[in-house]
Amino acid sequence: MAKSNASENQNGIVYSQANDADQEEESKSLSGAIGRLEEENKNIAAALARLEQESAILRELFNNANNELNNLKKPSLLVADVVSIHGDKATIKLPNGNKFYCYIAQQVKDLKPGDAALVDQKSLNIVERFESNDNFEVEKFVIVDKPKESWDSIGGLSNAIIEVKEVIELPLKKPHLFEEVGIKPPKGILLYGPPGTGKTLLAKAVAQSTGATFIEVVGSELVQKFIGEGAKLVKDIFNLARRKAPSIIFIDEIDALAARRIETGTSGEREVSRTFMQLLAEIDGFKHLDNVKIVGATNRLDILDSAIIRPGRLDRLVEVGLPDEDGRLEILKVHTLNMNLKRVKLKEVAAGMGDFSGAEIQSVCTEAGYFAIRQERSFVTQEDFVKAVEKVAMGVYEDDSAEEGLFG
Repeated sequence: MAKSNASENQNGIVYSQANDADQEEESKSLSGAIGRLEEENKNIAAALARLEQESAILRELFNNANNELNNLKKPSLLVADVVSIHGDKATIKLPNGNKFYCYIAQQVKDLKPGDAALVDQKSLNIVERFESNDNFEVEKFVIVDKPKESWDSIGGLSNAIIEVKEVIELPLKKPHLFEEVGIKPPKGILLYGPPGTGKTLLAKAVAQSTGATFIEVVGSELVQKFIGEGAKLVKDIFNLARRKAPSIIFIDEIDALAARRIETGTSGEREVSRTFMQLLAEIDGFKHLDNVKIVGATNRLDILDSAIIRPGRLDRLVEVGLPDEDGRLEILKVHTLNMNLKRVKLKEVAAGMGDFSGAEIQSVCTEAGYFAIRQERSFVTQEDFVKAVEKVAMGVYEDDSAEEGLFG
């Protein structure tokens, strides 16, 4: 009996231990499953966050594309000038010169004559007040970055440099000298001569030396399509120059605008004449130029109108002609300053150039460098320059013969 009880106790202990082992195994299994579920839950949460982020990006892209598409579907508006206002109506002027009597939308406030407005293309009713910048058209002519050319980079133009310094640079840098003497400096200067002699280079150098606001205009840019637009552009350029004084207005190829006027002509020629008269009025009109100087440049002095070159306007006429032998040598030294030369006699090269202009001398230096590059040399020799002079001279003579064949 005692053995039987002992056996039962031992079986109970064994069963209890087995039961505990099973529970512990089950607990570990549950813990592992919970851990895996938590890890899976984290992965799902991270994936959901990524999807939500991607969804937000896609939604933003869709909205932007939809807004852009809606904007592209909207009809464009015309920019018009308000001439007069009559209650809830106004008279507007379109860029083509036509005037219309139209309605003003209720949301448009503080509209005054002279303002710019946006009008509907079909009804031409004013839908919005337009804050336009009057200087937008003329600001593009202002050279923000000053030219890097200096007086030292110009050779063979000593007389022209003196004239430009006296008329343009000296009044801007030392105006008290003219006040002490009791005279008014000239308003402008006209540089004339063959192409490639350095007229534009002189204008760049004076802009760099004075530090003044430099406004560069090509004469043909002032010729506009519609009546009055060219004259308005000239007026805006001079107003801008006065506000940014001291300033220099450089008009290149001025003969495109200031050619000799004729009694009869086409409507386009009459519009050029109107623009030219506005230029004359700005140079020598009621408004003083103060610290505004004008530099003109042309290849055709013979066709200029006498009104532009009379005293009181472009007072000084400076000829920028072909350089002599000493001048060619100076220009050659300037262009070969950074070149790697080997046993080159620049004086002999300059003597063999004939009537070369400054641009042609620069072309000779470039061609000499090409001859060295073709032979894979890092230096330029005398023979390279001789070949370059012959090549450039051949091109010059060919051009001359072609002109004789066409116009001779």
